[in-house]
Amino acid sequence: MSKLHKDLSNAVRFLSIDAVEKANSGHPGMPMGMADVATVLFKNFLNFNPRNPEWINRDRFVLSAGHGSMLLYSLLYLTGYSSINLKDIKNFRQLDSICAGHPEFHPGTGIETTTGPLGQGIANAVGFAVGEEILRGRFGKKIFNHKTYVLAGDGCLMEGISHEALSLAGHLRLKNLIMLFDNNSISIDGPTSLTVSDNYKKRFNSYGWDFIEIDGHNEKKIFNALKKVQTAKKPTVISCKTKIGFGSPNKSGSEKAHGSPLGENEVKLVRKKLKWTHEPFVIPKNIIEEWRKIGKKGQTKEEKWKKIYSKKKSGIEKSFSTNFSDIFKKEKQKAIKNIETLATRKSSEKILTALNEKKNMIIGGSADLAGSNNTKTKNHKIINKNNFKGNYIHYGVREHAMCGIMNGLSLHSKFIPYGGTFLIFSDYCKPAIRLSALMKLNVVYVMTHDSIGLGEDGPTHQPVEQLSGLRSIPNLNVFRPADTTETIECWELALKNSDTPSILALSRQNLSQVRKSYENENKCSRGAYEVYRSNEKIDLTIFASGSEVNLAIEVSHKLATQNIYSKVISVPCQEIFFKQKENYKNKILRETNYKISIEAGRSDTWSKFIGDNGMSFGVENFGKSAPYKDIFKDFKLTAIEISNKTKNIIKKN
Repeated sequence: MSKLHKDLSNAVRFLSIDAVEKANSGHPGMPMGMADVATVLFKNFLNFNPRNPEWINRDRFVLSAGHGSMLLYSLLYLTGYSSINLKDIKNFRQLDSICAGHPEFHPGTGIETTTGPLGQGIANAVGFAVGEEILRGRFGKKIFNHKTYVLAGDGCLMEGISHEALSLAGHLRLKNLIMLFDNNSISIDGPTSLTVSDNYKKRFNSYGWDFIEIDGHNEKKIFNALKKVQTAKKPTVISCKTKIGFGSPNKSGSEKAHGSPLGENEVKLVRKKLKWTHEPFVIPKNIIEEWRKIGKKGQTKEEKWKKIYSKKKSGIEKSFSTNFSDIFKKEKQKAIKNIETLATRKSSEKILTALNEKKNMIIGGSADLAGSNNTKTKNHKIINKNNFKGNYIHYGVREHAMCGIMNGLSLHSKFIPYGGTFLIFSDYCKPAIRLSALMKLNVVYVMTHDSIGLGEDGPTHQPVEQLSGLRSIPNLNVFRPADTTETIECWELALKNSDTPSILALSRQNLSQVRKSYENENKCSRGAYEVYRSNEKIDLTIFASGSEVNLAIEVSHKLATQNIYSKVISVPCQEIFFKQKENYKNKILRETNYKISIEAGRSDTWSKFIGDNGMSFGVENFGKSAPYKDIFKDFKLTAIEISNKTKNIIKKN
């Protein structure tokens, strides 16, 4: 092992050790163990430019084992990224520091994605690799030809999402995807032998991956393995046998080096053993200069690339356009001209058909439910291992991976990915949805069969608490459109809201068109709006979403026959409504003393609309297996039941 390599890798180690020690919190063991591998990668193979962290043809480095975040921060600082300075390193895990406990995505910083929930980074990396293949397929390998490296540990590979993502990556033969497996055989509770006896080589080979085993502390073997994967024909895992806490006399190779500082005395011993004589946070000038040289190499590479890119720049940037306003206007006009009784999942398919007439940055998909979610249209071209020029991915029954991969696609460039499954299976998708919201990604989750209205499949498939749970996630728009027009408008908002992911909760059952006249305004952009009024002077406000808006209108009609007048408020998106100006919210909320809500799910989130004296009509238990009209009747979600109960309350008061 060369002296230069030792110096460079030890700089990574000790910045990581010192930051964790100062914070008195963190995970020093992984950065210490993987410093050799990361050093060889950044020094010899990774194409990146600290002066332009968003260079689109850069290699991506994803730290799936996010607890080892100091490895990433040390590398970014040493190679010259302006996003992280020495003060930031010293403020590791402190309030508002970019050097957070786990990597948090911020555009233009060199931190490619938010990781921490183990395995999510693997799925993100697959999304990055798919994104690279799509761009290369569309514009050629002279313009786009970069690699995605993902550093993962034992914990990442224990999580089920890793199986789903790695299986699909092998199926698609993502040859520019390389996993660096930190095979240190340690997890928080102790040796991985407590819980794992997998044959990793056979596991990866069965996925269609190449598998290389090396000593993760041998510079030459690391170099040779990384050189070999530069011309790989399939995705490759490099299993790096490392010692967690490398250099620690008393804690290396054990869980003691995993999730807590080494301690002052042990740090002194590490310094002595690795012959690092410098004070905490001090990197000798000659070493940091070598690291900065590594960072500067990318500038030259990007300049060469720009000369090639400039010849096709205008065409590529035109393809990146996400202006679909004319399409939405045209589809709304068609919906009013040809009024149909239609399930909103089918309404969604109609707008997707129009959106995909021309190739653009929208990449669709479904977790083996395309025919039920209506996510695949006649204009889609399938992405497969032999052709990445398409715009639709068959994810298979892999909801966890699908959503993590979509996050990676969104992070990769200007792709707007959407993926379909049943709303009930949002439970499988929740970790990735939460990360979409945390990272402010424009990802669209098309979730059909949105209530007990799906009928005969029964309570295992009927979402009851899912809408309420999803609405509790910050920075997530949950759309539940009532008809074709609202579906079109919700899709428009989902694509326009570039820093907010969206859920589109769509019905299985057919719905009557609520809006019967064309209006240029996107009324759903207010989150809630008046859709029907039985009289100028009213006694009651009825709030509803989705399939229950028609029911609310029917209730309003019945009450009017008894001289109780009301307005019906369609609420396609609660989150957007509560961002409106106070005068608009007051107009919607405060016109009447009496308020009710109707939604075929848990009613938790409707208290903000109806107040303490209002009444919610919903589903507070699991569904049942029967034709959907019978289930609605069983749960007393009928116009007769709701109008009678509402009438009694109003007359009592």
